[in-house]
Amino acid sequence: MINTWVSRITSGLPQYGLWAASGSSYITEICAGSGADWLLVDQEHVPNDVRSVLSQLQTLAAYPDVEVVVRPPAGDAVYIKQLLDIGVQNLIIPMVDTPEQAAHVVAATRYPPRGIRGVGSALARASRWNRVPDYLATADDGLSVTVQVESVEGLANLSQIASVDGVDAVFIGPADLAASLGRLGQPEHADVVNRIEGALAEIVAQGKPAGVNAFNRQIAERYLAAGATFVLVGADVALVARGAEAVVSQYKGAQ
Repeated sequence: MINTWVSRITSGLPQYGLWAASGSSYITEICAGSGADWLLVDQEHVPNDVRSVLSQLQTLAAYPDVEVVVRPPAGDAVYIKQLLDIGVQNLIIPMVDTPEQAAHVVAATRYPPRGIRGVGSALARASRWNRVPDYLATADDGLSVTVQVESVEGLANLSQIASVDGVDAVFIGPADLAASLGRLGQPEHADVVNRIEGALAEIVAQGKPAGVNAFNRQIAERYLAAGATFVLVGADVALVARGAEAVVSQYKGAQ
């Protein structure tokens, strides 16, 4: 098992990604051909289930230059097990507030005795239904775990979270962090941006890659300067919504 995502986010070269939130393999494939370095296939806030994620993984297999990261709805061991069994190698786990939660997430991705992942490789796409002869021995090394810190509590525990063995990277979520800071709906508020810049620097100081989403290019550049190496710069559904609005407004505005 080979994991190229971690090597890319530790290479020193920024990795620009798109949020794949539509739940559609068709739209996800369009994004895969955009030149993006990575795609975040989301389950937390969108109607993506295990079957639709599987369909997108199968589609994205034709785009080996695009890294695929999947975010389950929670750091639940059952969700994680199902995603790993269908072939997900890179996970971003939302709402991690403590090092204990981070350690639990890591354990959910490892087979015993290192963790608690259930053994079902004979049924799993990840092992090619046991056609990969050493899958059980090598699976742990082919996975990556990124934890998402997005609360005041998480910021207070950031160094400890980042230092948990098995946590490969830390991603800051501006929207929920803004809400936790009393700035609901204001992820670009100066107070929020300043806290995120400090958090990114703290993650890097712990020797871990740092990520964040920023659809505003100027803010994205600030986060890159603060140490982020992987950044989400757009979302498929937002691009469609804003593009559709822009086209229609050209005609309605001319009436």
